[in-house]
Amino acid sequence: MTKTRLSLYDTTLRDGQQTQGVQFSTEEKCQIATALDALGVDYIEGGWPGANPTDSAFFDEAPKTTARMTAFGMTKRAGKSAQNDEVLAAVLNAGTDSVCLVGKTHEFHVHTALGITLEENTANIAQSIAHLVAQGREALFDAEHFFDGYKANSEYALEAIRAAYDNGARWVVLCDTNGGTLPAEIAQITREVIAAGIEGERLGIHTHDDTENAVACTLAAVDAGARQIQGTLNGLGERCGNANLTALIPILKLKEPYASTYDTGVSDAALGTLTRTSRMLDEILNRVPHKQAGFVGSSAFAHKAGLHASAILKDPSTYEHIDPAVVGNARIIPMSNQAGQSNLRRRLADAGLEVAKDDPALALILDEVKAREAEGYSFDTAQASFELLARKVLGQMPTLFEVKRYRVTVERRKNKYDQMISLSEAVVVVKVDGTKHLSVSESMDDTGGDRGPVNALSKALVKDLGQYSGALEDWRLVDFKVRITQGGTEAVTRVIIDSEDGQGRRWSTVGVSANIVDASFEALLDAIRWKLIRDRS
Repeated sequence: MTKTRLSLYDTTLRDGQQTQGVQFSTEEKCQIATALDALGVDYIEGGWPGANPTDSAFFDEAPKTTARMTAFGMTKRAGKSAQNDEVLAAVLNAGTDSVCLVGKTHEFHVHTALGITLEENTANIAQSIAHLVAQGREALFDAEHFFDGYKANSEYALEAIRAAYDNGARWVVLCDTNGGTLPAEIAQITREVIAAGIEGERLGIHTHDDTENAVACTLAAVDAGARQIQGTLNGLGERCGNANLTALIPILKLKEPYASTYDTGVSDAALGTLTRTSRMLDEILNRVPHKQAGFVGSSAFAHKAGLHASAILKDPSTYEHIDPAVVGNARIIPMSNQAGQSNLRRRLADAGLEVAKDDPALALILDEVKAREAEGYSFDTAQASFELLARKVLGQMPTLFEVKRYRVTVERRKNKYDQMISLSEAVVVVKVDGTKHLSVSESMDDTGGDRGPVNALSKALVKDLGQYSGALEDWRLVDFKVRITQGGTEAVTRVIIDSEDGQGRRWSTVGVSANIVDASFEALLDAIRWKLIRDRS
């Protein structure tokens, strides 16, 4: 059976940049565009040329892609012709074969935001799209606030999108701009739009996630006949974000009825890079990946309960809806005080530690895990620390190096500009291969800011570890979490540190102490030891 083609339109470079705290550089936008093209999307919306320097620079430096690079802008303004509107001209000057223009389709916004008549707005849409087509460009029209507009005045909302459709728009995209429309409404209205004469093969869907239904709303529109999907990597976007392509792509590829009905243009091999692509974006944004994200989250295939892990050993499909490798992810069997021996043996096997089913060491490891967790440790996320604990019980923990002492100071003082600044400094003495090494490091970054005592400690630790220093050149900290596990004067601090290296590996370690610096140092030591052991093995 011939599959129906669905077009994937990515708006990460524009909508994603509207996320609070996100600001891409031109170089970063080029890197993301290259990754999107490798993933197999059909369109990459590069931004709004003329709206800001970064977007304008991107179109000058954009990589060559198989995907259609698309410039975004708005329909011409009232009182100007399409030929003489300088804002529209800037969009066309980007030179992209495809251009997407946004226009109002909700009468409330026409009157309130634009302050013009409905007739003027309709004319602006029609003339703008006709101008794009006359210039030989593929025209797309984003029907802003369409679903709210349709519910308020369906006759005008349809009139507005017909103005684009009848003047040659290749795609008319129905936008749930406020993100408040639910899937059943999306499906019903999309069907009514098609019944009104807007061909489904030229209809797209653009949803926001304000009710956490953006993916479901997008699928509802596809079910109703829309054939273009707009979304962003990791669901980036204004407010609560946009429809998440890292969820939509695998759903369309792997789940029925979509898998046997539609073709997205994403190959099986490209689907296998989805997790890496998702985490690459978080790396660019310096954000910690969302662990509970579907398909690509580090907890998406984590099985903590002993009963679950036991079943997973027999058949992974007992608690997994897909094979994690299909999307480039991996199964995790965390350790905690809920674990049974099946869970434990699987986790040990994942670490390369084969232990027989009747080995008494299994009970010793479980007892140690439970005792440690009673003290405040948590191993369900700190997999690397658990592995080191197990190695120690099994007698498979190499010494590597010994920390003789460390000291951290935090100084508050005025700089030469008479500004109060802080400066953290760490001294670490380690013994490697029988030789003592003393290292001193401060936490000042390139901008002159203090990165704190934990940063100073990590830099001092790796500064001189003898034969191991070279192996740690690509190691870095990516997240640092602190939790007080008891209150009052008996407070105990738990520190979880997430690390990453140049091979793309991520691992977590834990430290516990009444002293936050000491807890941090313990987690740092585990992070370094785990990497050195894994590199050696």
